[in-house]
Amino acid sequence: MSMTVRAWLIDDSPSSRLQARLGRAWRICAALMRNPLAVAGAVIILTLVLTAIFAPLIATHDPLKQDLAQRLLPPGAMNWMGTDELGRDIWSRVVHGARITLVIVLMVAVLAAPAGLVLGAVAGYFGGWTDRIIMGVTDIFLSLPKLILALALVAALGPGIENAVIAIAITTWPAYARIARAETLTFKNSEFIAAIRLQGASAARVILGHVLPLCTSSMIIRVTLDMAGIILTAAGLGFLGLGAQPPLPEWGAMIARGRTFILDQWWVATMPGFAIVIVSLGFCFLGDGLRDVLDPKSGGQQ
Repeated sequence: MSMTVRAWLIDDSPSSRLQARLGRAWRICAALMRNPLAVAGAVIILTLVLTAIFAPLIATHDPLKQDLAQRLLPPGAMNWMGTDELGRDIWSRVVHGARITLVIVLMVAVLAAPAGLVLGAVAGYFGGWTDRIIMGVTDIFLSLPKLILALALVAALGPGIENAVIAIAITTWPAYARIARAETLTFKNSEFIAAIRLQGASAARVILGHVLPLCTSSMIIRVTLDMAGIILTAAGLGFLGLGAQPPLPEWGAMIARGRTFILDQWWVATMPGFAIVIVSLGFCFLGDGLRDVLDPKSGGQQ
């Protein structure tokens, strides 16, 4: 039975769109499974998602509960990652901090990627002054360091998770616009686009129905690779007190509070630091694997 399903999925002549899409998904998954680093990255990200979903069940203590009698305890049986300067369990705070990190990453991706994709496709499709204006604005944003620009925006908007997400999204979309424009320029004068125009399709229909889907693969790769940078930027803002505000267990803010005790009570800052490094590596590994599979120039789907 399994061989029959597999043969149906890898059929070179699919009889329906569903079969073609499922077959492509099967080939992508099979190619990813042959890449150990991509598998490791997927496992790390899956662990992050499950940890965020089931944080109340995984955490052993209330992440906000203070107990000064238990302050700065080293890792042990009762507190797996030790306690901080207010006696809060670091393991529980790292687990609940996964929720904040995941929310920030998803919100930035939802805001920045579609905006950059649409603007880049519009610039590439219409060209002329439209292209010059959009790409001029894009170049201005790309010329500024992301973290410095994000700091300036959050300082203007005010500290908080929502403003941090907006600031990071504003600094992230230009790269997506550049990629979408480059992809659009490669096929906007192709025969199938000309055929669609001859059928009377409007520019909006061509862009939304045909150009954007063709840019999706490159966008998925870039978004996945950018997740690590987004996490580090969010942690940097939290470290400076411009991200999630106390007593929320945000990893960057936890490191900031623990740097005072780094020489004697190393675990206070080290444990959330490990979480940031591991999750960032997970996104990098998965992004590299997706690039090998989805990028036609790499021959990953051959």
